[in-house]
Amino acid sequence: MEYLERAVDAKLNELLPHAAAVAIDGPKGVGKTGTARRRATRTWLLDDPAERALVEADPSLRGAPSGTLLLDEWQRLPQVWDTVRRQVDAGAPPGRFLLTGSATPVPGVTTHSGAGRILSLRMRPMAWFERHPGTSPVSVGALLGGDAEITGQTDRTVGDYFRAVEASGFPGLLQLPDSVRRTYLDSYLARIVDRDLVEQGYAVRRPETLRRWLAAYAAASSTTTAYSRLLDATTAGDGSQPAKTTTIAYRDLLSQIWILDPVPGWSPSRSPMSRLQQAPKHQLADPALALRLLGLSAAALARSTGAHLAGPLFESLATLSVRVAAQRWGARVGHLRTGNGDHEIDLVVEGVDGQVLGVEVKMTAAVTDSDVRHLVWLRHQLPDEVADLVILTTGQAAYRRPDGVAVVPLALLGV
Repeated sequence: MEYLERAVDAKLNELLPHAAAVAIDGPKGVGKTGTARRRATRTWLLDDPAERALVEADPSLRGAPSGTLLLDEWQRLPQVWDTVRRQVDAGAPPGRFLLTGSATPVPGVTTHSGAGRILSLRMRPMAWFERHPGTSPVSVGALLGGDAEITGQTDRTVGDYFRAVEASGFPGLLQLPDSVRRTYLDSYLARIVDRDLVEQGYAVRRPETLRRWLAAYAAASSTTTAYSRLLDATTAGDGSQPAKTTTIAYRDLLSQIWILDPVPGWSPSRSPMSRLQQAPKHQLADPALALRLLGLSAAALARSTGAHLAGPLFESLATLSVRVAAQRWGARVGHLRTGNGDHEIDLVVEGVDGQVLGVEVKMTAAVTDSDVRHLVWLRHQLPDEVADLVILTTGQAAYRRPDGVAVVPLALLGV
């Protein structure tokens, strides 16, 4: 498969001429190794026992060849993190080390934070614009800058977005037949229970309970459903229920392997707003995982059997694209909800200079005044900070409303 450029590539182009060490983190299968290998002079795969033994025999890495050294799945030999940190302190040149990992080290293994020495990048599954390069003219960077050109047409339909949810953003799955992709995703989820959490030092005594909890989390995609309600939804038919401490362990461990990717509650860094709720909005790393956990398909989302999750999973797909694009510009992404629930905004992107982009996601082609009321409220609250406001839709044309809100089909949103 031809390599498709990722938004993180542009970030690496920016960082590597200046940073001696960059760590790329993200779930298994997201493309970390493929992206990093294109820049590496030498690669050591530390999940391969033979290659791990080579590094164990030279823990200082003094015998490593010159150029850019990639240490893949570094958490399998956590001491290399401290070795890299020490080499950075000793004057390693820019672009010397790339580290990729699909988990944080197991509990009980202590490493220095690497703050100020090793830069960290989160790599997520492929956004829509990464899967379809050159087709997304509306730039998140330009929206944050307040000078975006809102233009473009697309022939993408609601069904196309549902198929994109099902297709997954894992690059190795893009060209697989549907049945093979489903098998891969089912195996991916089974491995989380059978292998990945065990490698993190946690023995899953009741695998079906964990799977039920994951399914409950998937069903809560794009909501702020309380964790206590997720626990209630994990009850089996016999009335049994896992302990709260057990499900907290699930949450923490699944976050360590980058499977959970919740959107935090947002509050502005410069102009504090009162009464904001800080509960996270639930998202899995890839909406395709949610679809498999719930036993649904793209076709089911268009029918009554899955219609209740069509909007939330379209929002998951849109959230993925916004987050991938925002990272390119060093922006942080949250969601906004006032304490009494009278105002909610699906995504708020805050740039490095404090500029704010408000984003609503609507699974509709026609936008009404009611759809933009929360965005207009945000502009009234933060008139000096709001750079732009946008509604992501399933329509076919990008345009700007008379009130200044941009209406942009998701297929036209790019980095």
